[in-house]
Amino acid sequence: MLIFGSMFEVDQWSTDGGRHCSIFSAETHRLAASLSAMRFLAVIITGLAFAAPAAHAFALLNKIGMAKADYFIAQQAYTGWWVVGLLLPLALLANIGNAVALRADGTAMMLSVAAAALIALNLVIFMVFTQPANAATENWTVQPENWESLRAQWEYSHAVNAAVTLLAFCCATLASLR
Repeated sequence: MLIFGSMFEVDQWSTDGGRHCSIFSAETHRLAASLSAMRFLAVIITGLAFAAPAAHAFALLNKIGMAKADYFIAQQAYTGWWVVGLLLPLALLANIGNAVALRADGTAMMLSVAAAALIALNLVIFMVFTQPANAATENWTVQPENWESLRAQWEYSHAVNAAVTLLAFCCATLASLR
């Protein structure tokens, strides 16, 4: 039965002889479920992307003053962490998707755009500061003369990215709570 046009369609179905009525059509329910899934993905993926930079930031004070040999040994703990970095492009895409999905709510859309922009900033910081330090040290297996400046560049770029990614997570969360 249609009420007030196609948006407010009463769905009737029964599995046990009962009757279920909703003022929203099945299509509207599917759209709401899709929006919920997009919001969930944006928050979860952005939160997971925050884990690695946060771990680096928490370790910074313990590592920044280490002797050369100890530091290069400690850096080997990050072997294989590049896989975690794959979450960043996924977080970027999830927040762009969330912005598109939430375009009817201007504030939520702008928060999602801000989250995506912050994730993009994280990637730029990584490419400009972190990756060159990784390359110069061959992922911390070669000890160049300027290793201390490379260490500072690597450590502080991760600390900045932790703050940037935390802000992205906050924006994604706030957008999804609206």
